[in-house]
Amino acid sequence: MNLHELHPFAEERKQRKRVGRGSATGWGCTCGKGNKGQNCRSGGGVRPGFEGGQMPLARRLPKRGFTNIFKVSYTPVNLERLAKTFEGKSEVTLDDIYASGLVKQGALVKILGQGEIGAMTIEAHRFSKSAEDKILAAGGQFKALEG
Repeated sequence: MNLHELHPFAEERKQRKRVGRGSATGWGCTCGKGNKGQNCRSGGGVRPGFEGGQMPLARRLPKRGFTNIFKVSYTPVNLERLAKTFEGKSEVTLDDIYASGLVKQGALVKILGQGEIGAMTIEAHRFSKSAEDKILAAGGQFKALEG
């Protein structure tokens, strides 16, 4: 294989529009921007949300509450789903939970205590009190991770 055999070939790629290169091109003179005015100028136009001097919608509507940018959200997983998904396994790691599709990759996981489970070692970021009690009662272990 050589460089000239690679796809897409040069003639198959779309050429950029070169404006202002003479009237024969069809994009000469005003370059498709029309005659005079704000929008024909370099850097012309209005910013997003500008309503021609009218009070913008973002300022007309009342502002309520706030967004807590420090909030940490955990994705809940119940013991019964773990037991069903990892039936016969004695150890469930965080990577196993991600790989099974129970939780999106990289999300913080909290194990909740709904359902029953066998003797299992479970790894997650957080555990509810009832989940901890059920895991220990079944003869398993839990490992809380940093995160």
